[in-house]
Amino acid sequence: MNTILFDLDGTLLPMDQEYFTKLYFKALATHLAPLNIPTAELIDAVNSGMRAMLTNDGSHTNEERFWSAFSSILGNDIRNIEPDFINFYETSFHLAKEATNVSPYAKDAIALLKQKGYHIVLATNPVFPPVATEGRIRWAGLDPNDFERITTYDNSSYCKPNLSYYREILSQIGKEPSDCMMVGNDVEEDMIAGNLGLSTFLITDCIINRKNLSFDTIPHGDFKTFYDFVKALPDAQE
Repeated sequence: MNTILFDLDGTLLPMDQEYFTKLYFKALATHLAPLNIPTAELIDAVNSGMRAMLTNDGSHTNEERFWSAFSSILGNDIRNIEPDFINFYETSFHLAKEATNVSPYAKDAIALLKQKGYHIVLATNPVFPPVATEGRIRWAGLDPNDFERITTYDNSSYCKPNLSYYREILSQIGKEPSDCMMVGNDVEEDMIAGNLGLSTFLITDCIINRKNLSFDTIPHGDFKTFYDFVKALPDAQE
């Protein structure tokens, strides 16, 4: 094994997902208020775009799926507000940071893995543009340069828990499943990578288990437990 894939939200970046979503939509509606888009329609359009990305079949990028669904509700000219969205993620989006915390072990674990020669990939569900994902990486006390690849909505054509999301990453980084471990907090979306042959580790600090799936056979624990696991790992083997 020589490559570690990390989820972001709830894993490297501890968060209250429900509170984060509430703050996110409130900040977005406030930021775009000058455009006179009714709040209910805006939220409906964003949710429609999100569903389109989550069900993407790989025929288009997630970015294309989002804007197609978004504009189907708000009109074809709505793509013209994309610069306003980017500006939102550069500015008001950071109000949602209130729903997150910094893990005292995340930065140390990544630094140690790099020291041991492991390749590090950020395998966050690619439903945001790069600026939004890079912002959340910094909220976690990390740097985008810590990762050799970061999945975002413009460079991905699938979402978790579709196994093709993981196949796409492996193809992009030139790795086999046996080379990799997926580390995440979602029992379904992250641990499903094990079905493809990746090793897995479930972070339980902000665990998500919507379907009440069993994870007894999956290595798991809080981030300190994972950090201790990293300390015991041998140097990476190419």
